[in-house]
Amino acid sequence: MRQYEPSGSTAQDITEVLLPGPVAPEGLVVRRRSLDPPGPGRVTLRMEATGVSFAEQQMRRDKYFDQPPYPFVPGYDLVGTVTRVGPGADPAMVGHRYAALTKVGAWSSHVDLPAAALVPVPEGIDPGAAEALVVNGVTAHRMLHRLARVRPGDTVLVHGANGGVGSLLVQLARHVGATVIGTASARNAEAVRALGALPLDYRAPDLPGRVRALAPGGVNAVFDHVGGAGLTDSFRLLARGGTLVSYGTAATRDVDGDAMLPVLLLFARLLWWNALPNGRGAHFFNLWSGHRRATDFRRRFARDLGEVLSLHAEGVLIPPVAARVSLSEAASALALAESGTVVGKVLLVPDHP
Repeated sequence: MRQYEPSGSTAQDITEVLLPGPVAPEGLVVRRRSLDPPGPGRVTLRMEATGVSFAEQQMRRDKYFDQPPYPFVPGYDLVGTVTRVGPGADPAMVGHRYAALTKVGAWSSHVDLPAAALVPVPEGIDPGAAEALVVNGVTAHRMLHRLARVRPGDTVLVHGANGGVGSLLVQLARHVGATVIGTASARNAEAVRALGALPLDYRAPDLPGRVRALAPGGVNAVFDHVGGAGLTDSFRLLARGGTLVSYGTAATRDVDGDAMLPVLLLFARLLWWNALPNGRGAHFFNLWSGHRRATDFRRRFARDLGEVLSLHAEGVLIPPVAARVSLSEAASALALAESGTVVGKVLLVPDHP
C-alpha cells in the first residue's frame, strides 16, 4: 500500500528548483519553502517523476514563447501521488497516482494543481515511464495519427530518432506498419536501429540524397523538430500527398535575438508551402492548441494519454529513459539533456529521504 500524507490545514515544507533568470544550467537555484494546503477543487501532488524537455532549455535562455517572468519554477509535466485534497475535490484521490501537464511548476517535490487537470496512471506502470509519455507520448501520438495520418506501407522520416519524442514516433510508426528512416548522431545509430528504424547520420554529407536513396519516390511524412534551413529539405523529400510536421526550432536554440522571430518565419514558410499546388501539406504541432477551452482541452488530453499509456501497458510503446537524476541535482540533469549524447528522456526524481 502506498504511504501518503493526510489532508490537513497546515502548510507543508517542500523543495523546488528555481530558474532565476537567463542562466547556465549551474545557475539554477534549489530552495525550500512552504506550500499552503490546496484550495477548493485543488489537490497536492507529491512528485514521483518530472521531465527535462526542450522547453526548459529554451526557458533558461529566455526564448520560450509565453514563459512567465523570472524567477519561476520550470517543469512541463509530472507524475505523482495525491497527498492532500481541498474542499470540493474527491477525497478518494488521495493515495492514487496521476499525471499532469503543467508547462511550468513541476520541478518541485510537491505541486498544487486543479483536480480536474489530473489523468489517472494505471496500477503497475512505473512512474518514470509514465512521465516520459505525458508530453512526449501524446505529442508523438497526435502528430503521427491526427496530423500525418500514417498508414501501413508508408515510409516516414523522423529527425532526432533517438530523442524523447523521436524514439516514440519510431515505435508508433512501426506499430502502424510503416517503414521508418531515422536521423541521429553516429553514436546513436545502433539505438535507432534497435527501435526499428533505418539510421542515418544527421551530419552526413548530402543527407537528403541518402534519404532519397532509401525512398526514391519520396517519403509520406517527415517529423522535424530542428527547423532552420534544413526544413526546406524536409519538405522537398515528401512524396506527393505527403505531410511535413514541424514541432520545434532546435536549430535556432543558441541564436541570439527575438525568441518569436524564428517561429514567425516558420509559420510564414509553412503557409506558403500549403498554398503551393503540389498536393503536399505542412503543419506546425502545438500541444497547447485549444487550451483556453479548458474542459475540452483536458478531455482530449486525458483521452490521448490514456491511449498512450495503454500502448505502453501492452508493450507496444517503451519510452527510453536516459537518466533519473535527483531533484536537487537539476543543474546536472539539464546539462545532460542539452549535451546531445543521450537516448530518450532525462527525468528528475525525488531526493533520497
